[in-house]
Amino acid sequence: MLFLNNALNHGIFTPLGTEQVAETGKSILFLLETNPGPGLGILLAYSIFGKGSAKSSAPGAIIIHFLGGIHEIYFPYVMMKPMLFFAAIAGGVTGTFTFQLLGAGLSAAASPGSIIAILAMTPRGGYLPVLAGVLMATIASFLVAAIILRTDKSEGDSLESAQAATQAAKAESKGQETSTSGDVKAVTSEEVQQIIFACDAGMGSSAMGASILRDKVKKAGLDIPVSNKAISNLTDTPNTLIVTQEELAERAAQKTPSAVHVSVDNFLATPKYDEIVSALSGESAGVQPINQESADAANTESNEIDLNQIDEVIFAYGKARGSVTMGEATLKAIFKNKSIGIPVAKEANDQLGKFNVKNILIVSTIANQTEVQKYAPNAQLLIVDSLVTTPEYDKMVARMYK
Repeated sequence: MLFLNNALNHGIFTPLGTEQVAETGKSILFLLETNPGPGLGILLAYSIFGKGSAKSSAPGAIIIHFLGGIHEIYFPYVMMKPMLFFAAIAGGVTGTFTFQLLGAGLSAAASPGSIIAILAMTPRGGYLPVLAGVLMATIASFLVAAIILRTDKSEGDSLESAQAATQAAKAESKGQETSTSGDVKAVTSEEVQQIIFACDAGMGSSAMGASILRDKVKKAGLDIPVSNKAISNLTDTPNTLIVTQEELAERAAQKTPSAVHVSVDNFLATPKYDEIVSALSGESAGVQPINQESADAANTESNEIDLNQIDEVIFAYGKARGSVTMGEATLKAIFKNKSIGIPVAKEANDQLGKFNVKNILIVSTIANQTEVQKYAPNAQLLIVDSLVTTPEYDKMVARMYK
């Protein structure tokens, strides 16, 4: 929660844990930072006792956190209610105590910190202690968070504001400027022949970020490969664009001085991807990111969507459907909480023709907007920046009752 989780895990716990593995075959140190229990308990509490967009987005965040191993997803939820630091502490202490009591340990570092990676690194016969520690951590943090959220009488805080505050605090804790501006002026199609997303482990959020940009590059008609790697595996090759998080930019630059570097504050939600695509497409630096005007128009239209006239909501996807599945789960949770009986499903772009009627609402991202309008021009369209954390779902539901 001090935003030094990667530094602690890879800089301290991993080297010490590796030494213990050589001696005993396992180490509890690999479980201290990667335990998803504390965050899972907090997100479960928000799913039941939260308010507003925080409650509606928590189920999707649970999938990203617990299965995807991206623990940073729950930080904004704690920043919204600082008292929840005690829930995170209670979960961490309880989990560590249980690990120690039962002799739990992993044979190698689990990265990202998902339950899947953790179980993959659990020695044979050691599953029960590991799962017990995760479960007890979840229960402890859930109970403390539930008490805090149930006794909180304030109105629902803005999740978007908390996310911005989280990014600022993360940068400040590492001695960085909190500005999110980035320089993509050096990015040109002549200078860039490949794009690499680099992070500590080369997995998790960097893989998802690479998938997002890969889709944007493909839709722009650019033949540029996009991949992801750990910073330690980078090689200094020219004509390469390295995309990193801001706190890792200096390390990446030292490792690959010949490459072009762009840093972002969040691999999963940043406007710089559109700027990169625009630069690679040869558009001037002063031009707005691609699709910006159409996105603004679509967002204006979304303000007029009347759910009373909608018979079904469809989430559209191309090749990747991960964020669509999470978005679908988020909207289903909102509808269930508000007792709205409109069915929600997901469908591939090329199957949208059967939904090409005005009583169908299709939800998509800016990158996928052109494909959706190609196959279902008559359907109502809601374009969002993020399928999981967008505030548009709550606004749309609120309008339903006016």
